[in-house]
Amino acid sequence: MDLHGRRALITGATGGLGRVMADTLAELGADLVLVDRPGSDFQPLGAALSERWGVKVEHWHCDLEQQEPRVDLIQGLLASGKGMDILINNAAFVGTSDLQGWGVPFAEQMVATWRRALEVNLTAVFELCQGLTPLLSASAGGSIINITSIYGEYGPIWSLYEGTSMSNPAAYGASKGGLIQFTRWLATTLAPQVRVNAISPGGIFRNQPEIFVERYAKRTPLGRMATEDDFRGVVAYLASDLSRYVTGQNLAVGCLVG
Repeated sequence: MDLHGRRALITGATGGLGRVMADTLAELGADLVLVDRPGSDFQPLGAALSERWGVKVEHWHCDLEQQEPRVDLIQGLLASGKGMDILINNAAFVGTSDLQGWGVPFAEQMVATWRRALEVNLTAVFELCQGLTPLLSASAGGSIINITSIYGEYGPIWSLYEGTSMSNPAAYGASKGGLIQFTRWLATTLAPQVRVNAISPGGIFRNQPEIFVERYAKRTPLGRMATEDDFRGVVAYLASDLSRYVTGQNLAVGCLVG
């Protein structure tokens, strides 16, 4: 599990799950490249990780919804002269309840919003994987980890959402399903130099309405929603040599009983 001497890039790094993954890899000794949207405050996170674990931390602002900033990020990393061993595609377009054409009935969902979700959740991942393949292939332990969702494999249980403002837009599930298949495709394409796996989180508790949390918990074998800390083990496993003969897999962390 020793990641000293390795370098990991995490997109969506300042979010709840991104912070936990960054802390996990830093604890194992990996230097970090943290990527998130313009305006993200990296300073407290980066300083805390460096002070706590003694690793090198750098950050990049990048709007993953736009191609030009993605290309700038890739070119900057390639030109830096530093290697890259681990790529975690964690950033996701999840929208909000007030986003037009998003958390609304299917008949009202908009193509423009659909495209925004696919751009971040699928196209940006494609471009980062493609652009950073030369660095990952040169690593002795190259590993790509795509963060997908259980809704990339299963349809939503609509009764969970009744009486709340929450929803489950088509674009989210479709983009995450595409990411799962892209993971499989990429695993055979980049082998044997780079391993490619996915993690499909179940519902993570983030102060959702109480009725939703109760309904969700009743449908899980473990009787609760996930926390960010529940993902430390699986991230450490897929990023390290513990999984050196594992590729093309989609590991579900949490599940729903229909």
